[in-house]
Amino acid sequence: MQTIIRPSRPSRPRRPFQVAGLLFGPALLGTGATGASPSTPVASTSTATLKPISQVALQTMVASTARQMLIPGAVVLLRTPQGEFTAAYGTTQLGTTTRPDINTYFRIASNTKTMTAAIIVQLAQEGKLKFSDPVSKYVTGVPDGDHITIAELLEMRSGLYNYLESPKIAATADRDMSKVWTPAELLAIAFAHKSNFAPGADYEYSNTNYILLGLIVEKIDGKTLAKAMRVRLFEPLGLRHTTLPPSNVTALPKPYSHGYMYGSASVAFTGTPPYSAAVKAAARAGTLLPTDYTNLNTTFGWAAGGAVSNASDLATWIKALVSGRLFDAQYQRRWIGSLRPEDPKKPRGQQYGYGIILLSWGKNSMYYHGGETAGYNSFIGYDPANKVTLVVWTNLTVTVDEVPTANALMLKVLDRIYVVSPLTPTPDPRASH
Repeated sequence: MQTIIRPSRPSRPRRPFQVAGLLFGPALLGTGATGASPSTPVASTSTATLKPISQVALQTMVASTARQMLIPGAVVLLRTPQGEFTAAYGTTQLGTTTRPDINTYFRIASNTKTMTAAIIVQLAQEGKLKFSDPVSKYVTGVPDGDHITIAELLEMRSGLYNYLESPKIAATADRDMSKVWTPAELLAIAFAHKSNFAPGADYEYSNTNYILLGLIVEKIDGKTLAKAMRVRLFEPLGLRHTTLPPSNVTALPKPYSHGYMYGSASVAFTGTPPYSAAVKAAARAGTLLPTDYTNLNTTFGWAAGGAVSNASDLATWIKALVSGRLFDAQYQRRWIGSLRPEDPKKPRGQQYGYGIILLSWGKNSMYYHGGETAGYNSFIGYDPANKVTLVVWTNLTVTVDEVPTANALMLKVLDRIYVVSPLTPTPDPRASH
């Protein structure tokens, strides 16, 4: 039996704001190039697991892949012991020739979760909350709130309904891009539905969890989430181009990229409806242009997916987060140790923890998150064993075949730089038993 990592669309509603649909091979998750446990990321100067990297070849691959996927614009920022490599393609706005680069602003969507989670971990480190605290201690009116812990919110194990699966959000986005959503409105949508399982009983990606975490940050820290992120995260790390915008601001800072998607916002939020054969044909023929979602008010994401940044800042951010610049040694171990298999029946499958995901193949491991919203798709990852930082973003959410665009590019980049490719079919050792 073989398991292949591939970009795909699951049959159930997709994870909004997240690189979704990756099926990871049977490699032991959490085992880095040095055989380390996931509880302790290992830094090494060894490049034995990396191929020689060619700037020309990387640029050629990114351009050809983006062109094939009908992506208007894309950026890849790669940092390894061999140096920094960037590849950019296309334009930031259809009808122009403005090439994006690592300083171009875009909506980072669910990569925001890494930031919200980081503040929660800092508050725990400061003794201001416990991961075992019930959510009801800080937010009232949460179904089963006395039994849902902060850890379960962080790990996507609360069972709470994901408000973005409600058709109301996408329908409103298509009808009125300027609509400002409050956390209370989003939670009201979520709480109108029954929970999908008992707290801690299962894993299910739900943006509702991170809206609640944002409210907890504001209650404990005594400041807005935007200010908490700026003071606690962005200023100490020198991230001058990363913000959680005010609710009434939909314009992006300059220079920015427009964001595009074919069809309804529901394609990004829930993965439905699928593109028809006619839509696919028209898009490929160039007679159908994608919708511009640049100025969509993303307050529906807020703590779960509302931030804006650029590739340069995000490369600094993900490396700092994984390498231990945000927490002390004890809480860095707790943050890394929070990773657990999303599916207990697949212990070697993808793991989710406190706002972070673990991707592993062969003896390689990368800590990452992804972001998907109407108009944009992105990936941020760091491999501490091989000192590899990778940021990918595109200004088309999914292809007409409904493949997350940054996801597909990310896999091709990893295929090009690692000796063991994540795209290579890997025999499952259990098949011979």
